Amino acid sequence: MLYSFLIAIVQPFLNLINGKAKIYNKENIPDGNYIIVAPHRTWMDPVLIALAIYPKKFSFMAKKELFKNPIAAYFLKKLNAFPVDRKHPGPSAIKKPVQILRKTDLSTIIFPSGSRYSSKLKGGATLIAKLANVPLVPAVYQGPLKFSELFKRYPRHIAFGKPIYIDRKNKLDEESQAKLESEMQQSFDELDHQINPNYKYIMPPKPKDDDF
Repeated sequence: MLYSFLIAIVQPFLNLINGKAKIYNKENIPDGNYIIVAPHRTWMDPVLIALAIYPKKFSFMAKKELFKNPIAAYFLKKLNAFPVDRKHPGPSAIKKPVQILRKTDLSTIIFPSGSRYSSKLKGGATLIAKLANVPLVPAVYQGPLKFSELFKRYPRHIAFGKPIYIDRKNKLDEESQAKLESEMQQSFDELDHQINPNYKYIMPPKPKDDDF
């Protein structure tokens, strides 16, 4: 209930201060569960992407440090978030989202780079998609990267690519993983170009206290 309640508050608020987001290719989103994969560009993009597809609901991976505060942990769990140790993810980082995708009506959003300070794609999303037997749906966000920029009414753009299906019979070896990563990156590039051919994401400097 908290998820739907916050959506009902956040969406009108964003539309008021920033205008309605422009959504591209929503017809590419399949029925059932799936994994949204996207470049991680702002702390806001999980929320903004989820808003673009509501009433479909999502679970989220969140770094375990966010759960140290009991109040924050309570709200994160109510919003279908679960903790992940980014430095030492362990089996639960795969098992938990696979269970959610298989046994609930929640899809999930994963940022394959794992951080806003990296562009290198990692293989967790593809393995989760294969084990859960769901497609990957590429997405990109262009727009304000800081909350304060929303008030300047810089427009929000979100585009969705065609689903990428992974054959469960095929082994996810180094070659097939590289092929899937290349397919994801190509889709990201095409979606960015569709929104704005001149767009270039400027990666922020990595904080000194972020050793991931």
